[in-house]
Amino acid sequence: MTRDAWLPIPPKDFQGLPEGLDYLFWDGGQDFPGDPADCAVYVVPYMKRQNVKVLPLQRMRNVRLIQTLTAGVDDMIAALDLIVPGVTLCNARGVHDASTAELALTLTLASLRGVPGFVRAQQREHWESGFHPALADKSVLIVGYGAIGSAVEDRLVPFEVARVARVARSGRASARGPVHPLTELPRLLPEADVVIVSTPLTDTTRGLVDAEFLARMKDGALLVNVARGAVVDTKALLAELENGRLTAALDVTDPEPLPAGHPLWQAPGVLISPHVGGPTSAFLPRAKRVVTDQLNRFVNREPLRNVILTTGSTDN
Repeated sequence: MTRDAWLPIPPKDFQGLPEGLDYLFWDGGQDFPGDPADCAVYVVPYMKRQNVKVLPLQRMRNVRLIQTLTAGVDDMIAALDLIVPGVTLCNARGVHDASTAELALTLTLASLRGVPGFVRAQQREHWESGFHPALADKSVLIVGYGAIGSAVEDRLVPFEVARVARVARSGRASARGPVHPLTELPRLLPEADVVIVSTPLTDTTRGLVDAEFLARMKDGALLVNVARGAVVDTKALLAELENGRLTAALDVTDPEPLPAGHPLWQAPGVLISPHVGGPTSAFLPRAKRVVTDQLNRFVNREPLRNVILTTGSTDN
């Protein structure tokens, strides 16, 4: 039986790792820490390109658990043909909630209050006052009401917003009110002053924010994307930005990284951050807790958390 567990954080930095596994450190370097065929648990390196993350998969013939350190698992989903059947793929639900929700609020406030303009004026040593919208009394729509979407709402509460509407793949009740299904977006979009997108990238959500979606947003509304770049149709968004009808604050783009010379860089009314929703000081302690708990569950044959799919299953 294979016993190796590949970790992208040095094993000595953990507390409470279970006995029964041999822990090897690999953070995407050129040399593997051992034979991939001996790997039973693969914790995917964080903030590495997709080609690095999938590099050992084809040789991991005995892997049983793949644990990402991201909420989205689109990199692994795209490489399912490299993974043997019977492998459980789990995401890192909960690891990035605080950091990503903080950034969603930061981008919202910075865009509404004109902070990018203040920075440019400061660079010119120019005192440029003016009147700007507040978040208070605004209607906010959260598209993608999972753990991150819920954390976003937690941070909106003290800002005296008029209303928060919630949308997820399917409707349900929540502690704060109803969560509407995606089918209700056409009705909800025209009512929102701010639309915050925090949905995972799936076949359903790819291109979800298209020309029709954007056209239903009210004049002057703000789109905030902390999900994945491909959830938004970049060409359609550019058209709305260039005619001045909408503004946007984007932590993710399509393409990504956004290449020099791309028209999105210079589009009016857009604030861009370079996909920094997750990598903060809050990441490491939460990542270590999730990995430690998951490995204890794996060794003790307890149900794993945050299961996305099992490869080769007809239920996927």
